[in-house]
Amino acid sequence: MSSELLTPHEMAKADALTIAGMPGGGYALMRNAGAAVTAVALERFPRMHGTDILCGPGNNGGDGYVVARLLSEAGVPVHLWALGVPRAGTDAALAADACPIRPRPLGEFQPARSSLVVDALFGAGLSKPVTGEAADALRRVRESGAPVLAIDLPSGVSGESGKILGFALAANATVTFFRRKPGHLLEPGRSLCGETIVADIGIDASVIAEIGPAAHENGPELWLAALPFPAVDAHKYARGHACVFSGGPSATGAARLAALAAARAGAGAVTVLSPPAAMQVNAAHLTAIMLRRIASEGELIDFARERKPSSYAIGPGFGVGENARSFILSLLGRKDADCNGMVVDADAITSFRDDPALLFAAAASSGAPSLVLTPHAGEFRRLFPDLAEGEAGSKLEAARRAARRANAVVVYKGPDSVIAAPDGRARINSNGAPFLATAGSGDVLAGIIAGLMAQGMSAFDAASAAVWIHAEAGSRFGAGLIAGDLPRLLPAILSELFRQAAKKRV
Repeated sequence: MSSELLTPHEMAKADALTIAGMPGGGYALMRNAGAAVTAVALERFPRMHGTDILCGPGNNGGDGYVVARLLSEAGVPVHLWALGVPRAGTDAALAADACPIRPRPLGEFQPARSSLVVDALFGAGLSKPVTGEAADALRRVRESGAPVLAIDLPSGVSGESGKILGFALAANATVTFFRRKPGHLLEPGRSLCGETIVADIGIDASVIAEIGPAAHENGPELWLAALPFPAVDAHKYARGHACVFSGGPSATGAARLAALAAARAGAGAVTVLSPPAAMQVNAAHLTAIMLRRIASEGELIDFARERKPSSYAIGPGFGVGENARSFILSLLGRKDADCNGMVVDADAITSFRDDPALLFAAAASSGAPSLVLTPHAGEFRRLFPDLAEGEAGSKLEAARRAARRANAVVVYKGPDSVIAAPDGRARINSNGAPFLATAGSGDVLAGIIAGLMAQGMSAFDAASAAVWIHAEAGSRFGAGLIAGDLPRLLPAILSELFRQAAKKRV
């Protein structure tokens, strides 16, 4: 499955490039789309007693008219309900003229629980709220409990952001064309789509090169080749040295979770950097993880010169304040060729809420190690209040703007985590599991990122791989998951990924 995500504008360009060289033009493409939806309706809903097809006045409605004709020809009882009339001369008007079923006004529609509703009112390009007659009809569908098959996206869901515009219906399944849109993966759109089926309607993959989309659905095909596989002759430091900062004596567990995750992710050596008061607590719990006393910025710099760590993670359980700021700014200012990157998470993010520009400027300085920020929604708001309040329009665009502003890879966490790079590339994760909503889960993610960066993986690929692996671990464990379960699931997942990579190399 191809991973590119197309915005509604990019999808329109893909359509236009195809139509320009396609016999039959846009109407042929519409017939193909209608045929694809019809095939899904017959396959997925074989026991339907009839079908109610709701058609809007645009191309989405045109697809619906094609579906109505084809289902009728297949012997399925069809009722057609229209919101307005397609504009004369359009492909939708041609489809309506070719449909033998005369539409009735949408306002008269009363759904039946035993009939399939095909939602062809509005597609991915919707830009204004669904209100009035259309919203009323969709509400009646929801109240009836009738099954819903949506064309392109459930009406009322933005293809750009996944947000609800006015009112939206939850579909049992959604058929979209050529490539998914961001709205299929971003919540709440992802949940409202049900199963999303991507149909081939005759658009050649070559148009992707001309469009140049910068967003992808996150998955192994994007970063598998960069995943660090240990060499036969490698020693522990050749596999990277990751360091995790610990909090005080009553807040050490989060750092140990992150450190264990970094080790399980493949870092050859992992050290917990502990304040003096927490040394005894940490020593009592650590075995394969090393421990080092760090009480000041000077001790940290001495340690960095001596041991040359290749990555750091700071934030889990560390505490908010000057200590976090000074450690981070000091490491970003070292211009240390041995350090590949730093993960700033949790308390360390909050430590810069009063002056985020200080962190962003340090990350932009020449020779600074790569910075990865891993905020959840609340932490994102502390660093990027204007973007969090909706100025960017979508979670995808908010993450992109944040990454550019921060000169960092930003992992905007959630069930639809977005990983964004300063250059505009972005990936939306789609394998998130509800079981990951548990204390300490984010600490494990920070450790996985640090562990992969320690082995030389780029910040963007390391963050992308870590988010996917972390979610995969959550899905595999399932109900009852606690954060401490996650690190022990990593070896099996990594082994499978290594086998996949080996097959691709053959």
